[in-house]
Amino acid sequence: MGGATVTLGVSLAVPEPYGTQLQKRRASFGDTAAHGIPTHITLLPPTEVAASARPAIEAHLAGVALAGRAFEVRLSGTGTFRPLSPVVFVQVAQGGAECARLQERVRDPEGPLARELHFPYHPHVTVAHGIDEEAMDRAHAELADFECAWTATGFALYEQGEDQVWRLEREFPFAQGTPGAQSPGHPGQTASALQVAVPATGCRPPHQRRSALRPPATL
Repeated sequence: MGGATVTLGVSLAVPEPYGTQLQKRRASFGDTAAHGIPTHITLLPPTEVAASARPAIEAHLAGVALAGRAFEVRLSGTGTFRPLSPVVFVQVAQGGAECARLQERVRDPEGPLARELHFPYHPHVTVAHGIDEEAMDRAHAELADFECAWTATGFALYEQGEDQVWRLEREFPFAQGTPGAQSPGHPGQTASALQVAVPATGCRPPHQRRSALRPPATL
């Protein structure tokens, strides 16, 4: 790829306080990358693109958001991609189908972010990656009863810096962010702040509920 490039990713943020809670837990398992990766559900994995393509990419993502609508997301229990990949994750128990459709639109073959995936898409929230097996087992066990829920009303574009830290570049609210909400306007306009409605009782601590979901076999 000639000229200057940047590494971008598109994701659905896990809202506060749950995003920070899971990020801290990930760090506690010994995953040193935790503090450089906001807690998220991936819609586009790290992708190197020409820096000059940024305007077209942002216009494309704004169009995807304009066609989208809010949906419910629930995380519940843990799973793992081992031995295929050294990852332990919190499962997406609700909203997975919507995430799958959204990531297909982000990677539209006719758009600026067209790319193939190394594995079939499986929405998840990583809580341990590439650490020793004992720590991976601990992450799988200690978060097995984790559960939270929220209404997702948009997604975001991130850029990875030379220090390997992912930073928020722009948020893209869905046109139908909440019931009765007004459309945000033309796709070319700067997106407003991402709004995520989090129920006050959306997450239960592990001792209150245990997920019965089985971990998926593949990515």
